[in-house]
Amino acid sequence: MNITGQLAILFGVCLAAQCIAALLPVAFPASVIGMLLLLGLLLLRGVRERHIDRVCGFLSDNMSFFFVAPCVGLLEHTDALLDCLVPFFVIAVVTTPIVYFATAWTIQLIMALRRKKGGKS
Repeated sequence: MNITGQLAILFGVCLAAQCIAALLPVAFPASVIGMLLLLGLLLLRGVRERHIDRVCGFLSDNMSFFFVAPCVGLLEHTDALLDCLVPFFVIAVVTTPIVYFATAWTIQLIMALRRKKGGKS
């Protein structure tokens, strides 16, 4: 499939996600909805990997360029960020081990469940 068609598929999924997010009664990020929609389409074979591989590869390879504008925006608000530096640091230090241990515990639980069912771990 050509690049224009691949972009159309990705933009269509993003547009559908934006519409779904606008219709939801609670705030939910359209980007997450879009990823879930794309995952569903790939699992149900509505979209095959070959239909989006070139554009997705390009976007993944050049992902760093998409972070330039947000970083410049952060630099413009350095004074406000410095006021919140200590709370940000405390949050990062406290939550990082929590996420690490929660992930490790989840993996151990899944491995134990697989062993219990007789599957391979």
